[in-house]
Amino acid sequence: MDFKMAAHCASGLSFHHTNTFPVRFALAILCKGRDLQATAYTRHTFGLQFVSIRFFLESEANTMRALTTRVAATLFALAATILFPAAHAADAATAAAVDVSYPSGPETVKALLYSPAGGATGKHPAIIVIHEWWGLNDWVKEQAADLAAHGYVALAVDLYRGQVATDADTAHQISRGVPEDRAIRDLKAADAYLSSQKNVDPSRMGAIGWCMGGGYALNFAVADPNLKAVAANYGPPPTDPASLAQIHAAILGNYGGLDKGITPADVNAFAAEMKKIGKPIDLKIYPDAGHAFENPNNKTGYRPEDTADARSRYLHFFARELGGKP
Repeated sequence: MDFKMAAHCASGLSFHHTNTFPVRFALAILCKGRDLQATAYTRHTFGLQFVSIRFFLESEANTMRALTTRVAATLFALAATILFPAAHAADAATAAAVDVSYPSGPETVKALLYSPAGGATGKHPAIIVIHEWWGLNDWVKEQAADLAAHGYVALAVDLYRGQVATDADTAHQISRGVPEDRAIRDLKAADAYLSSQKNVDPSRMGAIGWCMGGGYALNFAVADPNLKAVAANYGPPPTDPASLAQIHAAILGNYGGLDKGITPADVNAFAAEMKKIGKPIDLKIYPDAGHAFENPNNKTGYRPEDTADARSRYLHFFARELGGKP
């Protein structure tokens, strides 16, 4: 499918929580107003966090007071890290990523499987994560890890058979080479694969996509009645009334009011048609945002506040429809 894309994203972003909020918070309190500077370094080994704190005294006087402060800061930082584990949830989820493959017709599809953080047991809701037209790059992997940190088994599917684009011309060329029927077949096969996993509740399946992946997510909802919730982030919506009638999933959408490819008129028409036939839908248009506003690699169009709101919307949406954590 040839989608009109206006994103100026690039692959390769990764986040490393090497200077965590709990540690920085502890040190800010302990060091404020004193002749003391502190820097915290963290590392992870076998799921445990080790914190080392190095102090630089501007004066060698008051050595005992400095030593007491050093001990207190260390204990406080360690305690804060234990009490605020959410800062490391995404790291734990990323560590749980597993390369998997599954059959799709005569072909084999590769994907990354992310499990809920913390070694949670039992059956979980699951979400199929569909990449932008750049391919399965680091940013999409981070979104899948984030969903796993909120209690979902997340499967990031590679629709490009291993290709990843770093410029718009290549992304356009690769995306045009993906037959839409093959992509939908791959996604339906992903549903079947996830449903067969022992830690997945097959009655609580969802999908999410961005850009091209958002369009595929909506078309996936048309093709797969097993889906319970689908979130489309600036993805082109289907327009055929007969196709919309086949959607069984609740739909959430986040769109940019300045998007030149998927206009507010397109979004409003989609919402009106869905409501006309009694389908659950929740669409929001961010008036000052363009296409791909959620991706920080979009240097000219990334909107952090709108991104935070969009993320909160789909996390609460999935929590309500599938039972994960908002």
